[in-house]
Amino acid sequence: MDVSSKAASYISTTQRSAQCDSHGAYDSTATLLGTKVMHWSACPHCVRQANVASRASLAQQAVAERQRRLETRLNQAGIPLRFREKDFASFVADTDDKEKALSAAMEFAHHFAHHRSTGTTMVFSGMPGTGKSHLATAIARHVMGKHTVMYTSAIDAVRMIRDTWRRDAPQSETQILQVLADIDLLILDEVGMQYGSESEQISLFDIIDKRYRNVMPSILITNQNRHGLRQFLGDRSFDRLRENSIWQSFDWASQRGQVMNLAI
Repeated sequence: MDVSSKAASYISTTQRSAQCDSHGAYDSTATLLGTKVMHWSACPHCVRQANVASRASLAQQAVAERQRRLETRLNQAGIPLRFREKDFASFVADTDDKEKALSAAMEFAHHFAHHRSTGTTMVFSGMPGTGKSHLATAIARHVMGKHTVMYTSAIDAVRMIRDTWRRDAPQSETQILQVLADIDLLILDEVGMQYGSESEQISLFDIIDKRYRNVMPSILITNQNRHGLRQFLGDRSFDRLRENSIWQSFDWASQRGQVMNLAI
């Protein structure tokens, strides 16, 4: 008998009946090294559940790491501190119009996988203090568990691009645009609050167009109505927004300071 045959005869397997507290009886298999039992196999249902949980945990860790790298790379990224605790539950929907806005935001968040695949753009339009940033933040918090999110003002996004024009810039304009295009959900706040210069229009068009071409979803927050936003962004950018977009109006008075007013 050659060495390999001797080794094969020395290693064998055996089975026995076992009981799992969660799944009941199962056949447990062990490897024998001669007569020594090396290891009895665990309940196969428990093993599968553990593997699924492990893969889910690794996937979540990978997304968290992508988000960390993203925010490290773009130091102007991230949800503003004032809004970080905002969620759907804390949005006061005390009118039908506010209820519609809340429902639209929750639908976008809860069906983000669909909107991610179709590249939906959601526009929150209304006067300051009406809860646009609140609901955008609630969407971001819901989505961030499985996807990368960046929340920034439009002018800061423009500055990111302009900063690459310096001779000593660590990144090129192409690299920054690619980062902005690859984020799963980009939220641009205060769209229309800039000077509206041609260079700003071109930078915002580059961002909107690249995400449009890559079929990536975005949320734009603006105080402008449709006509004002078209005038500010220009026809080319606005035309990109019209395809597969959701326009949500916030047509009510500012809610800021209402608690103080009640106290007075």
